[in-house]
Amino acid sequence: MKKRRILLPIIPVSLAIVLTGCFQGEQSLNNKNEEIDPPKENAEAVNNLENAAKDEEKAKEGADKKQAKTVSRQLYLLDSNGMVASQTLELPVPDSKEVAAQALEYLVKKGPVTQLLPTGFQAVLPQGTEVLGLNLKDDGTMIVNVSKDFKNYKAENEAEILQAMTYTLTQFDSVKTIKLEINGEPLNAMPVNGTPIGEGYSRANGINLVQSETMDLMQSKPVTLFFPAAKDNNQYFVPVTKYINVADNDLYSSMVQELVEGPGFSTNLQHVFNEQTELVSSPSVNSGVLELKFSQSVLKNSDKAVIPDKVMETLVRTLTGDGTVEAVEVKVENVETLFNEEGKPYTEPVTTQMFVPAKKL
Repeated sequence: MKKRRILLPIIPVSLAIVLTGCFQGEQSLNNKNEEIDPPKENAEAVNNLENAAKDEEKAKEGADKKQAKTVSRQLYLLDSNGMVASQTLELPVPDSKEVAAQALEYLVKKGPVTQLLPTGFQAVLPQGTEVLGLNLKDDGTMIVNVSKDFKNYKAENEAEILQAMTYTLTQFDSVKTIKLEINGEPLNAMPVNGTPIGEGYSRANGINLVQSETMDLMQSKPVTLFFPAAKDNNQYFVPVTKYINVADNDLYSSMVQELVEGPGFSTNLQHVFNEQTELVSSPSVNSGVLELKFSQSVLKNSDKAVIPDKVMETLVRTLTGDGTVEAVEVKVENVETLFNEEGKPYTEPVTTQMFVPAKKL
């Protein structure tokens, strides 16, 4: 009987111990859960950061898409000296069939080009001019149909208007010449000052023509030379058509000599060659590559064999303009390899596409 009395009290004590342990374990677990769950304010902050990151990512994607929806295009505009020169602008990507039409629409005064115009430049086509249609023939002639507002220009601006339209459209490989219509009626001459258009106007008609009273037009040849120009921080090239005397039937030597002598008239055009620069041998053309060999005076830095970038671009733009020369290889006597101003070597002949990418319709 004593054993029973002794054992009976043990049971409640054991239960109490077990229950106490369970209660403490549950309380401990609850405490852990309270520590794991973040405060409400912290949770909101985390959510805000996540949302901000997502918004930033979406904005970046939108900017990338917007940036991808533009295309570089050459537009021939009027600079501050009234000369026609190209400016490369970022235009919205048009429908593939509207590329040329868009280029012309961006030549219209107070049109969509207004917000994109570089300092000192202005559009050339009369305000309100509409491009009613374009028709590219198999022979490369682009027929341009415009509205009657096209007639609203001054006689003294007629040549620049025709040149700007021609050079803007013939930047596309498939366009060789242009012809004009007003409301569907063909034009044989420009409507205000009567500049002849005939069977078409092309780059062969020239741009920014320089007249010379002493030049014998029967014994000379028209060539288009490119000279650098600048307006504030905007560096660009201006094409100038001149009649030059061709010595000994060596056209390329004569063209280089004209470049070395510089523009020769009062403009903002730059003279970039050293006056002592000269060719040490006659230029030669082989498989479309024109080879020129100069004296060392053409260099900017003779110790490092650096040729000025503007000199190289002036030569290439000018000498590849007739369609015969595709690239120019410049050499200098007693120099093995030439370098540009960034220290990069010229390892291959230089093409115009290095400066102005070719465009296709």
